[in-house]
Amino acid sequence: MTRRLLARLVLVGALLLGVLTLQSPARADLEHPRQDFLRSSVGGLFLHWGQRTAPSHTSCSQWESDVTGGGWTPDYWVQEAQKLHTQYLVLATFHSRLGYARPWPSKIPGSCSTKRDFLGELITAAKAKGLKTILYMTDDPQWHDEGGHEWLDSAAYSKYKGRTVDLTGRDGFGEFSYDNFFEVMDRYPDLGGFWIDNDNAYWESHNLYAQVYQKRPNYTISNNNEDTPIMDMISNEQKTGMSPSYDYPQAVYTAAPRLVEADFKLPSTGSWWYTGSDPAVDRKLTLGRLITNVGSSVKALMAETAMVGGRLPGNQVAFNNFAKGYLDAIAESVHGTEGGGYLHGGLAPGFWNDGSHGVTTVSRTDPDKHYIHVLTPPSTSTLRLRDNGYRVTGVTNLRTGAPIAYSQSGGTLSLTGLGGWDPYDTVFNVTTAGREGIVPASSYTMSASASAGGHGAAAAADGDYRTYWDSNKTTPVSLRFDLGSAKRVQYIGVNQREDSVSYARSGTEQSARIRDYRVYVSNDGTTWGSPVKTGTLPSRRGVAFIDIPATTTRHVRLEVVNTHAESSDSTRYKRLRIDEAWIGTAYAAGGGTTPTPNRYEAENGAYSTGSTVDSDHTGFTGTGFVNTPNAVGAYVEWTVQSATARSASIAIRYANGTTTGRPLDVSVNGTVVSAGRAFDGTGSWTTWADSILTVPLTAGANTVRVTATSANGAPNLDHLDVEASCCV
Repeated sequence: MTRRLLARLVLVGALLLGVLTLQSPARADLEHPRQDFLRSSVGGLFLHWGQRTAPSHTSCSQWESDVTGGGWTPDYWVQEAQKLHTQYLVLATFHSRLGYARPWPSKIPGSCSTKRDFLGELITAAKAKGLKTILYMTDDPQWHDEGGHEWLDSAAYSKYKGRTVDLTGRDGFGEFSYDNFFEVMDRYPDLGGFWIDNDNAYWESHNLYAQVYQKRPNYTISNNNEDTPIMDMISNEQKTGMSPSYDYPQAVYTAAPRLVEADFKLPSTGSWWYTGSDPAVDRKLTLGRLITNVGSSVKALMAETAMVGGRLPGNQVAFNNFAKGYLDAIAESVHGTEGGGYLHGGLAPGFWNDGSHGVTTVSRTDPDKHYIHVLTPPSTSTLRLRDNGYRVTGVTNLRTGAPIAYSQSGGTLSLTGLGGWDPYDTVFNVTTAGREGIVPASSYTMSASASAGGHGAAAAADGDYRTYWDSNKTTPVSLRFDLGSAKRVQYIGVNQREDSVSYARSGTEQSARIRDYRVYVSNDGTTWGSPVKTGTLPSRRGVAFIDIPATTTRHVRLEVVNTHAESSDSTRYKRLRIDEAWIGTAYAAGGGTTPTPNRYEAENGAYSTGSTVDSDHTGFTGTGFVNTPNAVGAYVEWTVQSATARSASIAIRYANGTTTGRPLDVSVNGTVVSAGRAFDGTGSWTTWADSILTVPLTAGANTVRVTATSANGAPNLDHLDVEASCCV
């Protein structure tokens, strides 16, 4: 056998092995280095742009001419994507309802293709700015004659293939688009990958996806509305009907660490592509969607409607310009973070106190750095959320740096004295000293009364978010903790699998989360007695907590009586999956700070004629105190600055060395807010006291005046303290 013949046989064998490999069932890696750029991104800019962009064209060459004549430039799209703080662009031009246009010089006949390489130019421009371009591909020929014009040329493609192929049928179009995949892969090594609308039997039978990964290992593949396991990411069109309306993650049903993307239109109404109109962009809805996606580790694919020349309509341009400045100010809470309260730790997200709602994020590089995003503020000046075992060491307003008063107790972090809420997203920067009071999973053993194959109870305490315990659709079912020795137990923490909606959207789309539960404890693991706690968990995303009366025990049993899904949802009925569960021995150590109030000395204010600034009684602050005449109408007035309109606590420091009260009217901006307020005797002129009340302040300068209502005049007045604002 000659050396050349041997080489040929080896090559043939390798090719056969490759074919056999591609024909075997394939699944994409759940986590792979090619996904890194998607995982580290906030989201992308989705652009639908083709022959049917208004004004619609039926001539591909004329459309191309008008695109160029309209001043199309790829740098413009890249700049707009950067304003939105996105890291990739998805170009949907081969869209079935946009004329199946291919914005690159194609050698494959069958639909519109351009002589100018718009796709190549966009890839190059995006790469220069550290962004990636992803190409939309469809399998759907059903709109081939949309608008009364035939957009597909079966005869030309049949001639190219040497046999008859009907592009208007699914198989024929699947073959046509299959060829285009390979042409694109050959031409554009720097493409980021493909964003695929649905699936096609021809692609599957020819192992398209495995070949993409083999030919271009750096490409990612995303799939629209269909969770095809071999693909890197599932993208879902933004669901509606949420409460709050921006909270799309309530309806996420594919669990992390699977890459998940939410795509939604920035124009609040209208088509995904430009139809000649310029609808408004709802800023609260759009920013709310973006932030809640970030707070759920979901990528936000934001669709804007490019005109023929590539420019965006005025309302979208205005929003992009606004978004740049708005997001720049809170960038550190959005970039380089994961959603808090899920698989990466962090403070609890979701529905908080007094009607408030929002998400939390946690730094990928510093697990003690957290952010609270308040999208819907509480009706009060206090925000309360579960601390998830983190001992908080400081809280500031991210935009202003102003310190925020906070306290911790019973597993809850409380922020107080808040006001002047941002209309879209008030962000608090929270530093912690780590988690405390949690039993290390390595020190105890997990078991369960039922488990599905490959998803045993140990997976609920292994610290690996890629594994989970599955109850095998059994309820009631028990998850048991053997702590190895008697330990103090205060609460159970649970991260349930986020693979269902969080409320019953329909009879077949319901929540697979714990509803009713019981908690038992035992010293020997045999005798359990009556439950120490029973209750119901709400169907809400994020970490859940079950507090129990503090006890010392070795064994803990969480019995799940039922879940939220009804029997009409056969997929999720009785389904229970838990990523991680843990025992808290104690709540994070209580602590907190109160920001230094803004102090206004009486001697620096305005006061009535005849008043003096004295210093003969010790204990005052500043350079002295104001001693007013003994007369009705004697007053002291301060000018108080406030960055925002808010309710603020004030403290008026005074001394009254007599046994007779000296009441004062307290007015703000000329309006009496407390009439005849008592300022009783303090025991001596060197004993100072505070009279504390809450007053309304407007943004800017405010006058606060105290006026004597008796012939004795005012008490000696030292200073006015005004509660620091969250947003000053």
